[in-house]
Amino acid sequence: MSRHPTDTPPGRDVTGPLHGVRVVELAGIGPGPFAAMLLADLGADVVRVDRPEPSPLGGDPALDLTNRNKRSVLVDLKTPEGPHAVRALAARADILLEGYRPGVAERLGVGPEDCMGVNPALVYGRITGWGQHGPLAARAGHDIGYVATAGPLSMVGPPDGPPVPPVNLLGDYAGGSLYLTTGVLAALLTARATGRGQVVDAAIVDGAAHLTTLFWGMLAEGTWRESRGRNLLDGGCPYYAIYATADDGWMAVGALEPRFYTTFVTLLGLDPGKLPDRADPHNWPELRAVFTARFASATRAEWTAAFEETDACVAPVLSLREAADHPHLTERGTYTPAFGAVQPAPAPRFSATPGTLRRPPAVPGAHTPDVARDWDVPELLKDHR
Repeated sequence: MSRHPTDTPPGRDVTGPLHGVRVVELAGIGPGPFAAMLLADLGADVVRVDRPEPSPLGGDPALDLTNRNKRSVLVDLKTPEGPHAVRALAARADILLEGYRPGVAERLGVGPEDCMGVNPALVYGRITGWGQHGPLAARAGHDIGYVATAGPLSMVGPPDGPPVPPVNLLGDYAGGSLYLTTGVLAALLTARATGRGQVVDAAIVDGAAHLTTLFWGMLAEGTWRESRGRNLLDGGCPYYAIYATADDGWMAVGALEPRFYTTFVTLLGLDPGKLPDRADPHNWPELRAVFTARFASATRAEWTAAFEETDACVAPVLSLREAADHPHLTERGTYTPAFGAVQPAPAPRFSATPGTLRRPPAVPGAHTPDVARDWDVPELLKDHR
């Protein structure tokens, strides 16, 4: 596996497009830590405020890759000194991220009014499943419930089976983390121009719903049916689908454009002129049966060799470990070994100020003295037990 161009050797000064931006992350799980990791990957100085008690998810914190590139301090928010220490950090920060249920941060003394009271230019980012208001705002939940309620889950899965959870990528990370990150960076631009911060309410249901914008347009024009597995992009179309191979592997087909489709069926060993009209959905079952039989006649490796380096828009379905060893991803350094673990490299890429992998996952409390010194927050040492 090649070294990613941003996997900088230890000891070398590195930066990123967010170099100089200070971020406070109030420790949580899921989308909040990932959003903070993205900011840290892009050069921000992210200080994670961990609690004295262990994470509810358990596991080895040294292998929690979403805490890479961060520093950690221990603060007990249940003590009188704890909220004061967080407010002292907020006074020196550009962005604060928290993922508590609505009202919890306020009760702890680290809500928007508390923190923006000491720093009016602070961008206060909040990530929750249901948002800061609405009938469900105070309810517990997880990714699967958010994408179910917002609509996207109904679109994923076979027509004759239940919806299939796309792990927690669609809600927590796509609809949550990435929208939180976009929101706080946009608000940071405004804060730097006006001197006034603001609260960013990033609700996973909002982001997950926003991701479906294209399909609302298709619903309006009648080109999308609310019937799973029967549409152009949900596996219903035989030339945008997944097929089993002779060795129980899988090949993904995305031959939407006519010229790519012609290449696809030709490399399958079929005569495009003798196939039913692909534009008529009534012919889709027949086409699917033909394609299914062809893919079942050879192994995944054989089909990969037949389609690679062509414009057929066909690719093997790879596991995570297989993906890390794919020649294209290896050449680009999309996955890279760092600090004892293979992991995705920072993304996206910048020509002048690339993101970096400069710190291993932050072990809770490991950087309390350093942050107290660098941020000039002696209150951390008073609270450090």
